[in-house]
Amino acid sequence: MPPCDVGIPPRRAGARAVPRNGRRTRDRRTARDGRRTRHRRTTPGPGILPSPNPLPHKGRSQRPGRKARAVGGAPPYNVRMTGGQPEWTIREDAGQAVLVALYVRQVLGIRSPDELPALRRVPAAAISGRSDAAQATLEREWREYWAMTVEPQAHPSLVPLELLDGFETLVALPVDGAGALREAMAAHADDAVDFAREAHGRYFREAAARPGVSYRAYASAIAAHERSVGRRAHSFELNVQVLPLAQRGVWWIGSLTVAVTDGLRADVAAFDTAIHPIIAELA
Repeated sequence: MPPCDVGIPPRRAGARAVPRNGRRTRDRRTARDGRRTRHRRTTPGPGILPSPNPLPHKGRSQRPGRKARAVGGAPPYNVRMTGGQPEWTIREDAGQAVLVALYVRQVLGIRSPDELPALRRVPAAAISGRSDAAQATLEREWREYWAMTVEPQAHPSLVPLELLDGFETLVALPVDGAGALREAMAAHADDAVDFAREAHGRYFREAAARPGVSYRAYASAIAAHERSVGRRAHSFELNVQVLPLAQRGVWWIGSLTVAVTDGLRADVAAFDTAIHPIIAELA
């Protein structure tokens, strides 16, 4: 299933923050002939709706090689202007390609990113017998593959990519420089794809069961930030990957991307508290 996009439209100077109930707001102005005219501006609908296609971000000032970390430092953000007014976009998903990459990470015993917890319901890595040098090579190749998977436009491959047999269209590796990873991943294709499908399907069903709640969580955080700083939020883009991680929390996994535990995402009050620092860093 494609990701869910939340596009919050720009507001004129002095306009109120996005209402929490998602209802329309009205602006009244006086026409030249003295009669009052009514202009309506609408906020997005009450919920996050799936878009027909994923919308890749167009990075302007991104930091390549950023490690996953607990929420803290301020990442770069994307700025898009419409008629001189700021706008922001939040995309939420449980991407199957991301889930496959994390499944492979776990079953192959890859440690990085060190701060990111393990997935639930995924077996621990068996003793491989690989030498330290072979393991180091495997981890390096996986890190490059991970960066391309999370934010492909920020980390393009220097050589052509080819799909890996058994992983459908979820894994594309460089034709050169990924031999160790390609060989190690082959035996886990069916289990990795099945896990990704099941986790993505569960996320989509849960998101569809709470229409409006997802949108309001982000709109509320943006409105609260605007009240606290006394200005409109800056333009920004944020990608949110909702993942079945073993620990509750939020971690940066890319320049514009965070991972959030599915259990935390389902807890409205806890997620509202957790997402506020993210919005504050970007907006």
